[in-house]
Amino acid sequence: MKCVVSVLGKDRSGIVAAVSNVLAQCGANIDDISQTILDDIFSMTMLVTLDIEVADFNTVQERLETAGKDLGVQVIIQREDVFQFMYKI
Repeated sequence: MKCVVSVLGKDRSGIVAAVSNVLAQCGANIDDISQTILDDIFSMTMLVTLDIEVADFNTVQERLETAGKDLGVQVIIQREDVFQFMYKI
């Protein structure tokens, strides 16, 4: 299952490592990644493929939410098909 992961918050060391670690533990693959820092605000978007035999969407969502709270950033995961559906007429 393809998903989009968005991370936003105050920049600090370890954000990419922590989010990537959660995804790896859940058996997810990072297909693409973009990140930027505006002043001291960190923003990252990842396109990932979940292995639902290892961890389903809700499990990955809960683990990313916990990591985000620990880091003091907002982490949101959404199914890619939601984005595809929004742009169909």
